[in-house]
Amino acid sequence: MRILLVGNGGRENALAWRLAKSSGVDAIFCPGGNPGIGRFADVAGKAPTTNEGWLEFARSTRPDLVVIGPEAPLAAGLTDVLLANDFAVFGPTRAGAMLEASKSHAKQVMAAAGVPTAASQTFTDAEAARRFARSLGLPVVIKADGLAAGKGVTVATSWAEADEAIDENLLARRFGESSNVIVIEEFMDGEEASVFGLCDGETVFPLVVAQDHKRVFDGDEGPNTGGMGAYAPAPVVNTGLFEEIKSTVFDPMIRTLKKSGIDYRGVLYAGLMISGGKSRIVEFNCRFGDPETQVVLPLVEGNFAELLMACAQGRLSQLIATDAISTGTRHCATVVLASGGYPGEYATGHRIDGLEAWDSATDGIVFHAGTRRAEDGSVVTAGGRVLACTGWDSTLAGACAIAYRMAESIKFTGKHFRRDIAHRALGSRS
Repeated sequence: MRILLVGNGGRENALAWRLAKSSGVDAIFCPGGNPGIGRFADVAGKAPTTNEGWLEFARSTRPDLVVIGPEAPLAAGLTDVLLANDFAVFGPTRAGAMLEASKSHAKQVMAAAGVPTAASQTFTDAEAARRFARSLGLPVVIKADGLAAGKGVTVATSWAEADEAIDENLLARRFGESSNVIVIEEFMDGEEASVFGLCDGETVFPLVVAQDHKRVFDGDEGPNTGGMGAYAPAPVVNTGLFEEIKSTVFDPMIRTLKKSGIDYRGVLYAGLMISGGKSRIVEFNCRFGDPETQVVLPLVEGNFAELLMACAQGRLSQLIATDAISTGTRHCATVVLASGGYPGEYATGHRIDGLEAWDSATDGIVFHAGTRRAEDGSVVTAGGRVLACTGWDSTLAGACAIAYRMAESIKFTGKHFRRDIAHRALGSRS
């Protein structure tokens, strides 16, 4: 099997690694991929920037399957273009990707499907938004309607913070067109959890539950980030609740999408809030999440490439029936190493030392996110979230210990990371 992988970050590094471990995979192409991806795929050339450019690349490499990692090309309709030219694609069409590209649209679909979520309203007028926010009380959640690279959500704990978030979106257009509309919703208290549902248009196969750590500092303090670490499985979702999430979230969503004419094939990512043994939806995404992917994929046993191909070809139920895919019994944890200043302004180009020591590890791997190869051949920082140090073990404590040994041993100027990943499951670190 020849695979074209679209994307160049930490999520795609994990995907390339897991696809390369699948039997029957002969070649993986990921143009413009980072040095970590380059360990498992051909990353030669620059990544195309248009649908037509990707189509031309696909025609030249003739992949059996195209796996699209990031949300932006999905929202731009890359899947539609590739499908129209007879390529098998793992990733929803543009209509399906609207679940992530428009939070107000997602709320409408959730309402039609009867999926539990927070009360909310949509606004284009700042004064009306402020009035509704005050009717909900504090804390209150303000979301840019469109794509904002994981930075479009503010959980305001004061009216000054809420007003600033509203004005930054509707008046200052902080996220461009994505800020034209905002969603104001009630704050949901509890523990967050993430579940990736693999879909083939009819059937959903949920993978192991993960828990992300979005705040930049220990104790869940500081501003939201794209994710500072994760672990799986997350005990906040027990077996009974997991089955309930499948029957009350994934199944009705895929039925509602199909009823509206959307043949959804790819990842339906459910961001959940768990409280009192019940779940409500925080958000849906149309792709694998980052850094949850880095802890979920090491736990998936079986032929992962064949699993994604089964989704693309509409035969997921047949594969599930063979019991060829499982999520095993191990635990996994990942610790994100970030650039100094992240999620604010940060410098790049700092040399990274200590990576080679983990190249032959059998109990973990360092996934690259924001890195690049310098002219002298060294690996240097090239983003806010730089590396994801990932370990697995028979216990969660063991997995965390491996991940933290990696995190401590790798060096670059300005490196910072949270030291309490999985604290809800393990208890606070000293």
